[in-house]
Amino acid sequence: RAGSSDFGASFEEPLRRLLRSLDEEADLNETGRAMQRERTVNVLVTRARIEGWLRRHPEILDEQIGAPLVVCGLPRTGTTMLHRVIAADPEFDSAKWYETRFPAPFEGWDPAKPDVPDERIAVAKEEVRMTLELSPELMAIHPFDATSPDEEIMLLEQSFYSAVPDSYCRVPGYALWVEEQDQLPGYRYLERLIQFLQWQHRQRGGVRPRWTLKAPHHLHYLRELFTIFPDATVIQTHRDPEQSIASICSMSLHLFAMGSDRPDAHWIGAHWSAKWARAMERAMAFRDAAVAADPAAAARFLDVWFLDSVKDPIGTVRRVYERLGRELTPVAEDKMRKWTEDNAREKRAAHSYTLEQFGLSKDAIDALFTRYRERYILPRAGASE
Repeated sequence: RAGSSDFGASFEEPLRRLLRSLDEEADLNETGRAMQRERTVNVLVTRARIEGWLRRHPEILDEQIGAPLVVCGLPRTGTTMLHRVIAADPEFDSAKWYETRFPAPFEGWDPAKPDVPDERIAVAKEEVRMTLELSPELMAIHPFDATSPDEEIMLLEQSFYSAVPDSYCRVPGYALWVEEQDQLPGYRYLERLIQFLQWQHRQRGGVRPRWTLKAPHHLHYLRELFTIFPDATVIQTHRDPEQSIASICSMSLHLFAMGSDRPDAHWIGAHWSAKWARAMERAMAFRDAAVAADPAAAARFLDVWFLDSVKDPIGTVRRVYERLGRELTPVAEDKMRKWTEDNAREKRAAHSYTLEQFGLSKDAIDALFTRYRERYILPRAGASE
């Protein structure tokens, strides 16, 4: 399909582990097997296309990604909204959903012909349509839009070092193996893909001074993030896990149901609550060590509370910009305000979920996230009272 068998380096072992888990653990139905096979083939095709572009245009790897602003918190803590509001600023570059899903242009894309439609957009829109047809409830959970900025977890998927597979199906062997590996190969490939996207934007005259990125996945791997992007600033979003964890599990349950006849809600609850608790412990340990080694590193982390960003997204961004020493220009503010008006939460259906449907309880979540809640959530709640 790609016209090449050069898929680049450092992918064989994670691919082998993924295929084994998909085949032996995932309990996929016929639809699920077809979906996961096509998704895996798409990644390999993308990798082969990328290698071809790099051979033809080695200057892609000269692209400099300077000081990205990275939105990073537990899932369901307002990361998508905050990221998309910031991405409305004409000074920030970002990756659209279709670019994260298909970072390599399809055959025939010509950077010298900016008026020729990018075929990736139509394919991505059809994929979003089919996903929501299989599980219409997902739109109440996440605002799927093929042409809106989205998270780079799907770029990490191209390295086979990501949590994308266990978002869609039960692959505990693969998930545990990935979590135990050095993630730098995945983050190096992420950097390469962002360089490639920036180069594509440059060809179309759309490159901007600074990137805004977003992925809750980075909580697991802040060391790797800062190794690859040493000038990054992280905006960490906060919401009580008593609310956010059940919401995460609900989204995963709907994704599981697209490809399995027997998705186990209690397994999903146990898997994601424990996984995100480990991620938060890693994130706090990294922040503590970074600040202990250099107190100035504290400025590289900004904390934003979910309810603040929901109630006043523009004011929240203004406070973030003040911490960064940036001006919120009238043009940027107008574009952000228009985005928030066009994408108001009440325009989508309500998302309903409970901890109990996933075999969880308030006490269980509080025990898993004790240190996080004591440091961030309980002081905030006390101040509100």
